[in-house]
Amino acid sequence: MDTHTLTRELFIKNDSKIVMLVADGLGGLPWEAGGKTELEAANTPHLDALAKKGVQGASIPVAHGISPGSGPGHLGLFGYDPIKYLIGRGALEATGIGFELQQGDVAIRCNFCTLDADGNISDRRAGRIPTEESAPLAIKLREVSIPGIEIFVEPVKEHRFVVVLRGAGLGGNVRDTDPQATGVPPLDPVADDEASQKTVDVAKQFLTQAREILKDEERANFHTMRGFAAKPDLPSYEQVYGLKAAAIAVYPMYKGLARLVGMDIVGHAQTLDDQMDVLKQHWNDYDFFFIHFKYTDSTGEDGNFDAKVKRTEEFDAIIPRVLDLNPTVTIVTGDHSTPSFLSNHSWHPVPTLLASGCCRPDGLTSFGEDTCIRGGLGQFEAKHLMTLALANAGRLGKYGA
Repeated sequence: MDTHTLTRELFIKNDSKIVMLVADGLGGLPWEAGGKTELEAANTPHLDALAKKGVQGASIPVAHGISPGSGPGHLGLFGYDPIKYLIGRGALEATGIGFELQQGDVAIRCNFCTLDADGNISDRRAGRIPTEESAPLAIKLREVSIPGIEIFVEPVKEHRFVVVLRGAGLGGNVRDTDPQATGVPPLDPVADDEASQKTVDVAKQFLTQAREILKDEERANFHTMRGFAAKPDLPSYEQVYGLKAAAIAVYPMYKGLARLVGMDIVGHAQTLDDQMDVLKQHWNDYDFFFIHFKYTDSTGEDGNFDAKVKRTEEFDAIIPRVLDLNPTVTIVTGDHSTPSFLSNHSWHPVPTLLASGCCRPDGLTSFGEDTCIRGGLGQFEAKHLMTLALANAGRLGKYGA
């Protein structure tokens, strides 16, 4: 019996409210040996106050030693085994902007990048080109034409856009063309199974035409393709947990993931303050709220320790607005660690804090990597966080006689 079968049998309807606050890439490392992590260096009085009332631990997004992408990281937080339910970023991005994927579609999350005169990548994100500049370039790529394939190109945000391929015989098991490094050329797409070879052929044609279309652009003179994915099939939050769930996010990818597990996307927030306004407006309409904050991740990926500290402090500042609504269960966590020291996602367990009226406080008075190692939740797989949330909300009945 898997966990979802169990929760279907045991869930109880009540009026409790669960809020899951996700600071993307929250976990970090000291910049120097013996120093503090970004979370520990930040001034976080509200998280520390919540820590006194709650219980904390370190969540393992996928498995020990595995560095997750944002998709698997969030699936784990939502209680879906990220190894069983693997979703490519393309499907998340496409769904996040409201594109209705059909069976047989292959969605690809693309990043504009900058190539130097030798054809090597000098900037993987084209200087984080602003949306007002990138969107017309994405639309320009609609000029790409491939016989027998219907092509959709949709702007997303900043350097990101989505390509959806529609046609017979397409598979989604194709490797990324982003080498995750500068000073080297983009990779060729490679199929991981025979059913995806046609997708590789189509992707190569798209890339060839795109390079010609973008060749005169100063920054975004090419693009990489990531997260090739077919439409996934996931049971919904309401089916497995009995929860009416809402997502309050800014970036399309996270809206997409939430939509794929049956959450409603509410509001059109662009800032944390906006997100808090949306939370208050919809408080009486939902049982569960997922609130996503991106910038602890992007500053970590940029290798900017001080900026990640500042973003962590911004995240801390909205905690009182959540608690003013008196949620039954409040969770603070991340989908993975993104240490500035590594400028990338990492395998390190993620600081996680849970507070409720019936949790067992562990006596810790601050929230950080050091305290989480010593916390009452210990180290646990992220996929179990939702059952802890349901139990603390009184939404799980007794198992067995």
